[in-house]
Amino acid sequence: MFRFFSTSRQIGPDIAIDFGTANTRVVLRNGGIVFEQPTASCFSSKGGRELFVSAGSDAFAMLDRVSDGLHIRRPLARGVVQDLGAASVYLQYVVKTVMGRLRLGRPSAMVGIPADATKAEASALRTVLSDAGFGRISLVKETYAAAVGAGLDISAARASMIIECGAGTTEIAVFSIDGECLIRSVRGGGQSLDEALIEHMRARHHFLIGLRTAERLKHAISRQISLREGDSSGIGADPSNHMVEIKGRDLRTGLPATRLLPASEFQLVFKKHLVPIVEATRGVLATIKPDLAADLLSGSIIATGGCASISLLSEMITSDTGLPIEAVNDEALCVSRGLETLMAG
Repeated sequence: MFRFFSTSRQIGPDIAIDFGTANTRVVLRNGGIVFEQPTASCFSSKGGRELFVSAGSDAFAMLDRVSDGLHIRRPLARGVVQDLGAASVYLQYVVKTVMGRLRLGRPSAMVGIPADATKAEASALRTVLSDAGFGRISLVKETYAAAVGAGLDISAARASMIIECGAGTTEIAVFSIDGECLIRSVRGGGQSLDEALIEHMRARHHFLIGLRTAERLKHAISRQISLREGDSSGIGADPSNHMVEIKGRDLRTGLPATRLLPASEFQLVFKKHLVPIVEATRGVLATIKPDLAADLLSGSIIATGGCASISLLSEMITSDTGLPIEAVNDEALCVSRGLETLMAG
């Protein structure tokens, strides 16, 4: 198994980066996570030129709020670089924020990448990292890093399975004896669910919400909907707790407004988004060797990533496959923790 796509055989990177579609986290050797901000940059247009304004948390705070002449660019889409210029500028911001005080020249970097990334996508990532000031670069499959960060014993002579639920891509992998037996990817994650919620509100309620509101809505209802129609178990006995308040703009009047809707209304939106993940999981289970499948019967599928907390995903996979799902603590940090462990090793 190829654990790394690497430009060098030398080990010991100075820095590790979980360069995610929604958020970026940076780990220093022996320093833990020292940077955690949204993956976004703000630019202004003046005289036909684009000028950098801000990045990270400051830029994300402007999302859906910028005036004419300012625009927000997201460097990654579906887990890979889509905007080389914005990615390079964002990583320069990371270098300045994290590495400036260390004076390491061109630091070596270990960076996560989707397991199904093409050679062209890996090359694009290496290019923007080099342009941003990094030297030696090692690219690590995010599923491998997530499995290490979740504490899976992937060196054991038995199967373990992980579903890494990112903002841009979802990946399902089975490991055994320190090897990746099989992996499948679904290009789509939490960000596409945000977009689906925006479309639902526009089409059904003629109500416009922004990406920040959609993300908050996703988190507000992710633990509240169930396979059982209309069930919002875990919210409490008070029926008012089953409602979510959504602020935006009424497209009929053009004015700011608020909608109070039942969480269960969004069940079908979530299910439509999650079905491809369930199908990919079933596909992996139907393809692995029988002895590996037997190993999985005595354990749980581990869910990591920001969307691992969606209870409906666990219910749907368990209903379809008969296997339980377990979300680890701090599921969104598993890739970062895994990169930290790999740096030390």
